[in-house]
Amino acid sequence: METGTASQDDAVGEPVWTGLPPGLLTMRRLLLVVWLGLLAVAAGVLLGLFAGPGWAAFALLPAVLIVWGWVGLGRNWRSWRYAERADDLLISRGVLWRAETIVPYGRMQLVEVTSGPVERHFGLATVQLHTAAAATDATIPGLDPAEAERLRDRLTELGEARSAGL
Repeated sequence: METGTASQDDAVGEPVWTGLPPGLLTMRRLLLVVWLGLLAVAAGVLLGLFAGPGWAAFALLPAVLIVWGWVGLGRNWRSWRYAERADDLLISRGVLWRAETIVPYGRMQLVEVTSGPVERHFGLATVQLHTAAAATDATIPGLDPAEAERLRDRLTELGEARSAGL
């Protein structure tokens, strides 16, 4: 995972990608284990009481989903990255279906930093970029709050500078 500052491109013009912090992966995996673990216990108890002990084995299905989700969340987390270039912001994500969003600074109308209660507990924040076209709105989840605020301020500054030139 490479990190860099805004508009740093190497000699070939490749963007310098920044990955998401590991706290996002920790938060998502913990939520997966908690919710599916509770589902497994509830299913095991209810099926064991009302349908018989043989049916309680179906409570293992959420446990299998925990293992599958654990691996999937890791792959998804590694796929997220962003790069600040001179004229736009790149956001890349996706494991099976890769998506790369390019948001020109001059098209940005609003840059928000949000953090729900679970994100705040893990020290994370989300940056959401809004443009005139709803299809180009972009999100960068799970950032350190200081990085999210820095990115918001920088994107706002660059957006104002680029839109003033239109």
